[in-house]
Amino acid sequence: MHSPEESLTLLGKKTEYKQDYAPEVLEAFNNKHTDNDYWVKFNCPEFTSLCPITGQPDFATIIINYIPDIKMVESKSLKLYLFSFRNHGGFHEDCVNLIMKDLIKLMDPKYIEVLGIFTPRGGIAIHPFANYGKKGTRYEEIATQRLFNHNI
Repeated sequence: MHSPEESLTLLGKKTEYKQDYAPEVLEAFNNKHTDNDYWVKFNCPEFTSLCPITGQPDFATIIINYIPDIKMVESKSLKLYLFSFRNHGGFHEDCVNLIMKDLIKLMDPKYIEVLGIFTPRGGIAIHPFANYGKKGTRYEEIATQRLFNHNI
């Protein structure tokens, strides 16, 4: 019989860094505490992507908060996934929404939010925020409340 952790292919192995957007590196494992709600928070202070127009690098702190349901994202795969944006040309808002949607596809969480705190370029800092609550549940209502009351 295989343990759930045996399905993880990246943990403890030599790391291969993808050079462009690679959602296929994301891996999930089973949540052992589905009987209660709790927050999981990831803080990635070294996120980089490229401006799709100029090709210049953009730097950000990406903060991901979620309430898991059945599946959870494995942290090394998340690190490799976020690193894969390094040569990806995407506007700040696109990167944040893409990260959120890929994690929803992977985990189907009860609730998730992604915040990008991008460093200023041309004197303007952009901080896109995207969130999602599972449709037809109280988490959908929480998403609406957090979106409209969001403030950095």
